[in-house]
Amino acid sequence: MGKLKLFSANLLLIVLLASVLNGCQKDESTKTDPIINWENPADIYFGILLDTLQLNATADVAGTFVYTPASGIKLNVGDDQELKVDFSPTDATLYNSASKTVSINVLPASLSTAIFNPDLVYGSVTDIDGNIYKTITIGTQTWMAENLRTTTYRNGDAIPEVTGNTAWIGLNSDAYCNYDNNSDETAIATNGRLYNWFAVTDSRILAPAGWHIATDAEWSTMTSYLGTENNAGGKLKETGNTHWNSPNNGATNASGFTALPCGRREYNTGLFINDGYDGFWWTSSAYNPDYSWYRYLHYDISAIYRANFHKQYGFSVRCVKD
Repeated sequence: MGKLKLFSANLLLIVLLASVLNGCQKDESTKTDPIINWENPADIYFGILLDTLQLNATADVAGTFVYTPASGIKLNVGDDQELKVDFSPTDATLYNSASKTVSINVLPASLSTAIFNPDLVYGSVTDIDGNIYKTITIGTQTWMAENLRTTTYRNGDAIPEVTGNTAWIGLNSDAYCNYDNNSDETAIATNGRLYNWFAVTDSRILAPAGWHIATDAEWSTMTSYLGTENNAGGKLKETGNTHWNSPNNGATNASGFTALPCGRREYNTGLFINDGYDGFWWTSSAYNPDYSWYRYLHYDISAIYRANFHKQYGFSVRCVKD
């Protein structure tokens, strides 16, 4: 009789343990997998450290993210490099842990010799020709931090290159050129190209997808964010005298815009002037049928000037994100 009671007790214990185990398995199986949202980041240049621009996964529940490689790591040049995130939900009783991987391309360092602000985080954008530009957020706007250098409209059509002075004079159609008709790749990567206003406003669209040529009002918005026209220029100019002639007054590049003195091409002679002394940038806003608004910076002042002049000039171009 005693053995029967002991057997019954052991059997009951086994049943209870099985029930507990089954309950645990059931609880585990009813946990929900979090949804992690994370897209492949934009291409970056070698030397740009991983940051929140690349490591920006989100989830549909609260929790913590651990990235591999971590923020602050410099990746080697190469395509399809794996970035991984491990997600731990705050409520581990209802949600499982999860992981996700994406890939990023790291491109060789740009040929540009421009001196960017090392204390700021730059993004990037690629045009239809495959040129990659640094970008920078200034207030509520995101700007290219380099001058445009595409030779192709967004729809794939080529932009006419006009080298001869006589051919440039009096143009009423789209055109681009390189300063002094220079073909040096480093010079073009650094300075960008010069465009007349007809290329800027061509319906085939000069800017990369998702971007547009900045309007007069958008330039004013940026200037107001940085201060006034009397002092905002210094916050836009690249520092030092690598490209700007001395004294380069007021230059701090605090905005990261990294404006360079790429000069211009004259509308009435076709000559190239002011390299090292001035930078000129078209807006997409017309002043009247013959003139359009632009901005310019000078080597010995810290102001930025708003002016209008002939649409046939060859000026630099900056784009702003849509």
